[in-house]
Amino acid sequence: MQTEICYRFTRAQLANRFLNELKHWPVAEVKAKLYQGANSVKITYEFDGKGFDYTCSELDDLANKYQGEEV
Repeated sequence: MQTEICYRFTRAQLANRFLNELKHWPVAEVKAKLYQGANSVKITYEFDGKGFDYTCSELDDLANKYQGEEV
């Protein structure tokens, strides 16, 4: 199952730092791009639908590090 999550950041600089960190992210293979302006990032990844989605949890933690929140 393909999952999409969008995060909004307080500044474009923080969104870009988040985006750059995802390029070399060891937790899971994700596709990320700027979305609806320079302050938001859209992430797409595959989730098998079984059990807890640890990728989503890790993404939330990483976004929080850059003052981002899921929208």
